[in-house]
Amino acid sequence: MKNTVEIRWHGRGGQGAKTAALLLADVAFKTGKYVQGFPEYGPERMGAPITAYNRISEDPITVHSNIYEPRFVAVVDDSLLESIDVTAGLAKDGAIIINTAKPMEEIRPLLRGYEGQVTLIDARAISIEALGKNFPNSPMLAAVVAVSGVMEKDAFLSEMRASFLHKFAKKPEVIDGNMKALELAFDAV
Repeated sequence: MKNTVEIRWHGRGGQGAKTAALLLADVAFKTGKYVQGFPEYGPERMGAPITAYNRISEDPITVHSNIYEPRFVAVVDDSLLESIDVTAGLAKDGAIIINTAKPMEEIRPLLRGYEGQVTLIDARAISIEALGKNFPNSPMLAAVVAVSGVMEKDAFLSEMRASFLHKFAKKPEVIDGNMKALELAFDAV
């Protein structure tokens, strides 16, 4: 599938990986792209590992399966690195984006020999600074867009603001914090 970017998200239930994948699909769609955004669950409970996926393309998408050879992988919870092969099928010319406060020397050995680009971002710290709580999905979403280049920063931020205005219509105080988290994540990457 030429002109298609495939992204796989790894997180735990309640951390917002599914929400981030769906938001990315929504925002990319609003910028004129063809998209897919969908989760895959095991046992549906808080804290259980989940996987979510995105396909973003300039052309119509005719594939309707999980993504086995992604160009990008986002890991919302670094504790998953010890139990799940998050690099399975990951393209060497792609990248993995990991939410962690740990240094690269601690993370690299957990990546099972992956030799491609590794981007570390402390989405927890960014979230706490911007929102006062640990909601890592907004910073991770911005990090994925920044690393993957699936859309221009300005278009992404504009569409995210519109999405937040709709989603948080009854809680407008949340909008500025989420926008700040997106900006901080772009700067960190």
